[in-house]
Amino acid sequence: MPQPDRNSGRPVARRLRLAGVAFVSFAIAVVVYGLVSRAAQNSRLHDLTEAQAVPTVAIVAPTHVENHAGLDLPGRLEAYIRAPIYARVPGYLKSWKHDIGGKVKAGDTLAEIDTPDLDQQLMQARADLSVAQANANLAQIGAERWQSLAGTDAVAKQDVDQRTFTFNANIAQVKAAQANVDRLVAEEGFKRLVAPFDGIVTARETDIGALINVGAAGGAELFVVSETSKLRVYVNVPQNYVPSVPPGTKATISVPEHPDKTYSGTVEASAQAVTPSTGTTLMQLIVDNSAGEMMPGDYASIHLEIAAAAHVLSVPSSALIFDAKGLSIATVDSGNRVLLKPVSIERDLGAIVELASGLAPNDRVIQNPPDGIGNGAEVHLAGAPPGGLAAGKAKNGNEKG
Repeated sequence: MPQPDRNSGRPVARRLRLAGVAFVSFAIAVVVYGLVSRAAQNSRLHDLTEAQAVPTVAIVAPTHVENHAGLDLPGRLEAYIRAPIYARVPGYLKSWKHDIGGKVKAGDTLAEIDTPDLDQQLMQARADLSVAQANANLAQIGAERWQSLAGTDAVAKQDVDQRTFTFNANIAQVKAAQANVDRLVAEEGFKRLVAPFDGIVTARETDIGALINVGAAGGAELFVVSETSKLRVYVNVPQNYVPSVPPGTKATISVPEHPDKTYSGTVEASAQAVTPSTGTTLMQLIVDNSAGEMMPGDYASIHLEIAAAAHVLSVPSSALIFDAKGLSIATVDSGNRVLLKPVSIERDLGAIVELASGLAPNDRVIQNPPDGIGNGAEVHLAGAPPGGLAAGKAKNGNEKG
């Protein structure tokens, strides 16, 4: 038998070894590549997580711009002059001349009262006056006769003096009777209820035949006359705003029945006292109502035009932080680190808050601070290029990958 050629199997074995080495090398390369890729991904994920842990905030600068929001408060309108009309004499209402809404002039008759008792008293007083005058005349005649005999021995001086004193007493009785008549005549004049000034009848609380009692204590008001060409506006201003509302402050007034109109008014007076139950000061404004569009007793919305104090800074109300330490503002320093500053409010205007202290004009205020933000926390400014420690780490990681 022929012998096998050993040299013919060597190339095959060599090729198998080379293939095995190549396969192992490829496997090792795949494993190494996978490990390196995973490490790079983990590094990038770590850097991204750290970058996202730094909050991005928007900043605003405090401003000295004057706020024209003013101060809006509720108020009430009252007549410039309001006079309730009461009776000065008792009786029954005979007639009335003007009803509610009627315009009257000073001295116009509003109503007439029938006073039978007063009429009888006046008749009796005049009769008493006549009797007193008759007695005085008789006493005068007797006194003159006795005085003519005083120079003779026919009468005693004491009798002359007595007659003279009787005459003087009768004269005094005449004066007293005349005064009583004058008083009753004056009361007769109150049978007519008259308007004390030009205005409008805003109330009529009586009718024909009603029993009339005397005075504000015993009887109800019969009419109310109001002068409405000007109106008084009363508004309660919170105590902390009182220094900002001196007399002369301009105001804009609106009423529900005319929602598309506003009226100009001026602060005329302040009560100069704080009401303990409300913590407010009553102020009075005057508004022209010559057109008659507003009514006494009306509810009104008052817009007071008050300017901001020169030292205050304005920031958005969303920048305020309320916590256990009180009221503060989060600012950003030059190293993009948070610095909390305690502040105090001068005026709260809703979307804008005026601060009396705590901030400087060059502070960078975080407009909407994240929950739980504290001193020293790193932040990223919205709209700024990435920077800082987290960005540096991410950059270095990318260079290594």
